[in-house]
Amino acid sequence: MNTSEIKRDNKGETLGISSGIIRLKPQQYIHVIDNNTGITRLEVGPQTITLRDHERLILRPEPMLIVPPRHYCIVANPVLRDEENQPIADPHGQIKLRYGDAEIRFAQEPFPLHPGEELAQDVTRLQVVETNQALRLKALRDFVDIHPNTPLLRGGESESEGQRTNRLAGDEWLFEGPGTYLPRVEVEVVETVKAVVIKPNQALRLITRQSCTDRQGNRRRAGEEWLVRDEGAYLPGVDEQVVSIIHACVLTERKALHLKAKRTFADVFGRQRKAGDEWLVTFEDAEIHIPDVYEEVVGEVEIATLGDREWCIVLDPIDVDGKPQLGMKEVRQGRASFFLHPGESLEGGIQKVYVLSEQEALLLRAKEAFNEGESDHLVLHQPGDLWMISGPRDYIPRIEVEVVEKRKAIPLDKNEGIYVRDIQTGELKLVGGPQAYMLSPYEELWEKELSPIVEELVAQNTDPTFDRGMLRSAAMRAAKAEEMEPIRDRTKAVVFHVPQNSAVQIHDYKNRTARTVFGPDLVMLGPDEAFTVLRLSGGKPKKPNSIKSLALLLGPDFMTDVFTVETSDHARLQIQLSYNWYFDIVRHDEQAAAKLFQVPDFVGDACKAIASRVRGVVAGEKFDEFHRNSARIIRQAVFGISEEGRIGDEFRFKTNSLVITNIDIQSVEPIDEATLKSLQKSVQIAIQITTDAQEAAARHDAARIEQEAKARLERQAIVDRSAAESERKNLLELQAENMAIESTGHATAEARAKAESARIQGELAVNLAQQEAEATRIRAEGELAQMTARQEAEFAHTQALSNLEIEKAQRMAEITSVEFREKVEAIGPETLKAMAQAGPEMQAKLLQSLGLQSVLITDGKNPINLFTTAQGLVNPIAAENPQLPGG
Repeated sequence: MNTSEIKRDNKGETLGISSGIIRLKPQQYIHVIDNNTGITRLEVGPQTITLRDHERLILRPEPMLIVPPRHYCIVANPVLRDEENQPIADPHGQIKLRYGDAEIRFAQEPFPLHPGEELAQDVTRLQVVETNQALRLKALRDFVDIHPNTPLLRGGESESEGQRTNRLAGDEWLFEGPGTYLPRVEVEVVETVKAVVIKPNQALRLITRQSCTDRQGNRRRAGEEWLVRDEGAYLPGVDEQVVSIIHACVLTERKALHLKAKRTFADVFGRQRKAGDEWLVTFEDAEIHIPDVYEEVVGEVEIATLGDREWCIVLDPIDVDGKPQLGMKEVRQGRASFFLHPGESLEGGIQKVYVLSEQEALLLRAKEAFNEGESDHLVLHQPGDLWMISGPRDYIPRIEVEVVEKRKAIPLDKNEGIYVRDIQTGELKLVGGPQAYMLSPYEELWEKELSPIVEELVAQNTDPTFDRGMLRSAAMRAAKAEEMEPIRDRTKAVVFHVPQNSAVQIHDYKNRTARTVFGPDLVMLGPDEAFTVLRLSGGKPKKPNSIKSLALLLGPDFMTDVFTVETSDHARLQIQLSYNWYFDIVRHDEQAAAKLFQVPDFVGDACKAIASRVRGVVAGEKFDEFHRNSARIIRQAVFGISEEGRIGDEFRFKTNSLVITNIDIQSVEPIDEATLKSLQKSVQIAIQITTDAQEAAARHDAARIEQEAKARLERQAIVDRSAAESERKNLLELQAENMAIESTGHATAEARAKAESARIQGELAVNLAQQEAEATRIRAEGELAQMTARQEAEFAHTQALSNLEIEKAQRMAEITSVEFREKVEAIGPETLKAMAQAGPEMQAKLLQSLGLQSVLITDGKNPINLFTTAQGLVNPIAAENPQLPGG
């Protein structure tokens, strides 16, 4: 049925309902209420219902419910039925309902819903429970369950044979597959339970919700846990809950499993374990192990392997009975392999055997009293005793012995040494080479501390003669220290190389003495000795504490200073002087050598003394006099004048035997700006005079050279003009010839061009006329061919349309005739006759039922013979002829 037909049907139904006539199709139903009695009845099609005035339609035509095979639906408030499965009505005729109840209906004939019934759940497919699956069911109310799960039969038939089970509200059970579950209103599906596949080396850990019997027939208490170790699919029971899948631990010869008991139980090996016990499961016990529910896996333990030259100490070892010996120790040496049992540990890990060479020894300490050696060489060691064993040999210490350290003989060269301290007496000593020194048990190396500046100076290892003019700031010294070698070993003797022609002073604080060492030599400090650090002035002008050094240079050498003097006429001058000096000492005289270091800053003191003398002498001289005789005045001020009136040769300092032998005056510059400008002006004037003379001579030479150049230039210009006139004459002649040739050629070319142009224009006109004629001919032929083709196409199209119309008319006539013939044959003559007579016969029967004696029915279009009609109305109608007169 198409959409238009559906719309027509709906329209017809609506019209029928609104007019009080309801036409129900097959498998349709309605609900009609009687307003007088208040009873609602069910009407099922096919039938036509005419509503009375006191009846009202409350449910329009609805299709019946169809439940296909293997489907079901739930109906709320179902009707109450008798033993013959017929609805039960009350005394008033109203169908009784089971209010608040529900009914599950399976595949059956289409059925309607009685008044009051509701479809609580649409038609749903029955649930198929597959293999290794189950439905967990819960009883909502008490009922009797018959196995297999089939509903009770109604209609007076006997109930299906099977095991009966009384289900109480709240009971839970499983419906295991494969099978189709038929639902019941008393049962609720809680969940779908799937079987758990237990693979090899796996176990299933289960727990009970309440006391029950598991699938193996074992009685389980509520909350009890156990393992299912059988491979395959396992479907948990209704009171069983899957906790997890336990994977087996694979054990090898190098790996064991550390377990701990959560409570007292018997393990899979049949051993009784108490709560808190810890033990190992090794490869000897089983290749794989699945931890029990009361076993806690602490971790995996790797095997400890000792080589031929390895040993270890095991703390709290396990005895034969598996009990830990707390506080005990055990030495194990290779070749051996073992697992550390719970509670056991290694002290210091696996260690190598001490291999001692000829120059090595071990320092040992006794941790407790014990005897060592044979009866004749029995040695008793008390706790805290120290002793040494020397090589060559191998040694594995006993439990009572602690290895303090491994010592080697210290090789010392002739210029090397170490500081050694006796830990019993506290005495310090310096041990020098050449030898290989082995410390005794009660000796240790001692670290000698030096001040930071001494550490820096010792580590620099520079030549004081080469670096005497270098001033190092703190930043430069820090950068230099970063570039130096690593920090020295403080246990080794401090060695300092005294350079050539220098001296170093060393103090012995223990004996309160000092000694001076002259270079070249090598100094090795004792434990109680220290260097004297020199802090000399440096720079220009001199600044104190600029140079730090351990070695004092003896000279000859020089030093430079800058200072300011003032003449008697108040002219201030800056003088830069350089002094040659040396120390005049006798090296073998210890008292004279000690004077060298009595003045810590001999440079600053000497420069100050000399500057003071020069200032005193210059203060009595005028500027002009001092400017002319500055060298003589300064030398006289420093060295003085002898009795003979001669200037001295040296200036000697008696305190430290320093001798100044010569003075070099490097510069004398005025400080006053005016004086300096005057001097600069006189110098500039002299320079200006010289410059002017040179400039005048240069100008004279330049003028002479310029005149000579002008003469040469004019002579060359005359020669060039004469040559240009000659060339111009030649040019004019050539131009005249060119003009004649050009005029002749132009006239000839113009005549030839005009003739050629005329010829080309004539040929072009002829060609153009020919092409126009050809184009006209081609255009006419194209239009003729086009018109011919169009007419032929129109004729063919018209002929094809005419043929199609003729063929269509023939086929439609054939189809109409065939259709009419088949309809007539399908209906048959008897049916046509019955259809023709159905209208009049029905009208006659209707009039007879109304009790009319005569009647005239007309549509007002056809004429009626009233005379015949009136005669029929006047004559009585025979009782035996029920047929009315035709009209």
